[in-house]
Amino acid sequence: MTATSPNREVVSVRTFEHRRELLFDAWTNPEHLKNWWGPNGFTNTFHEFDLRPGGMWRFTMHGPDGTNYLNESVFVQIEEPELIIFDHLSQPQFQIVATFDELQETKTRLTFRMIFKSAEQCDALRAFVQEKNEENFDRLELELQRDDFFYT
Repeated sequence: MTATSPNREVVSVRTFEHRRELLFDAWTNPEHLKNWWGPNGFTNTFHEFDLRPGGMWRFTMHGPDGTNYLNESVFVQIEEPELIIFDHLSQPQFQIVATFDELQETKTRLTFRMIFKSAEQCDALRAFVQEKNEENFDRLELELQRDDFFYT
């Protein structure tokens, strides 16, 4: 994991009333991930999702205004069901460290850490990113509550 300091990080934390394995599956199964990834109003088209260290994740986020945002990331570390680390290679560049801590059998704390290359880059995006991460968590919660949600 990249060594960092708080002035280069945005950290979002939420406790979900779901088993850790279910939450991890929502992050690692592209059929679920494409439904909730991104802020409100965005949709996704996945082009490649190779969940392994060194594997690529390429997708297009479609904004509510019709703008397309190409995204490319590479997975750094996967430890099922507790850790996902990937580097977002598109601009702005940052690293995501997502940890899944089992609090009880049916309760999981998700810690979503965005690590930027500089304090200046982090400061420029902090307020915007924190709000959008909360929207992302809301969408994840809705995906987890779907009647047809399953995990393998």
